[in-house]
Amino acid sequence: GVHTLSEEATRLYEGARGRIGRFINAGSSKEIIFTRNATEAINLVAYSWGLDNLGPGDEVLITEMEHHANIVPWQLVCQRTGATLRYIPIDARGDLRLDLLDELLTERTRLFAFVAMSNVLGTINPTAQLVARAHAVGALALVDGAQSVPHMPVDVQALDCDFLVFSGHKMCGPTGIGVLYGRRDLLEQMPPFMGGGDMIREVHMDGSRWNSLPWKFEAGTPAIAEAIGLGAAVDYLSELGMPWVREQEHALVNYAVEKLSQVEGLRIIGPDGDQRGGVVAFTLDDIHPHDIAAILDSEGIAIRAGHHCAQPIHDHFGIVATARASFYFYNTFEEVDRLVAAMEKVQSVFSF
Repeated sequence: GVHTLSEEATRLYEGARGRIGRFINAGSSKEIIFTRNATEAINLVAYSWGLDNLGPGDEVLITEMEHHANIVPWQLVCQRTGATLRYIPIDARGDLRLDLLDELLTERTRLFAFVAMSNVLGTINPTAQLVARAHAVGALALVDGAQSVPHMPVDVQALDCDFLVFSGHKMCGPTGIGVLYGRRDLLEQMPPFMGGGDMIREVHMDGSRWNSLPWKFEAGTPAIAEAIGLGAAVDYLSELGMPWVREQEHALVNYAVEKLSQVEGLRIIGPDGDQRGGVVAFTLDDIHPHDIAAILDSEGIAIRAGHHCAQPIHDHFGIVATARASFYFYNTFEEVDRLVAAMEKVQSVFSF
């Protein structure tokens, strides 16, 4: 419309797109597609690119440490296209078995989709190296950046990735907003993911013409307030400086791993603090993670318990669930101390 408020909303919405693109160093704001979340962004690629480009004999490679959002869409699309889904296993420490990469990443691989940082293990993968390995065999690379974009500097041009996804609510932004970054030439070739208003130039009874990027992939009324909110969040994070955010988290996580390791019967899942991002998942002998979380909640401490939408990781380690403490730049060493002290109450409740 041409109403003043409508024009102002559009200006703020598109301004947020531009700032988000600069936050990850996209080459153009046309490469930034707004979605509901990272899950929808992966599904957009799976169904728009995957259904058009995969077939029998083709392979998609993922890893054993993926969130379900980067497993299930590829299972569904491979079932429909006849392509084969393969995965890189993890080792006993929680790192990828990169020694198997030559065997698994081949000329049959059309896409390598992998997480930059595990939401359970905290493992930080060598993203640029993995992208380069994918390109070396002619495959595209999709990076799940839901845990990396909020926690460390990310530069899509330096990574040279073809697609990258992330969500707003993990980085001081609102829920209901996510982002797909895609290389412009790839996005131009891909058909729309959903049909409706805004993603079209013309609609006639005998056919339609699609809108240009990025609106071709944004059907219907957009999440205007949420996108503007995410734009404000990236402004805030940019003021703080992402290297500083990573430095703060690194110190907190190292401290947490050191202190939690001293709790009797507590097992930390994943690599050492120096090799992990801002999450620490653990188990406690003979106490279910849900019980741990309930008692910590009574102490005013919020953690998450369950499989964290990453059941294959838990299958690998022979456990049904973990308790997970998540850290961000605003957490403190004193809060880590409170967490460790509260673990003593957990043990006392179940000491029988």
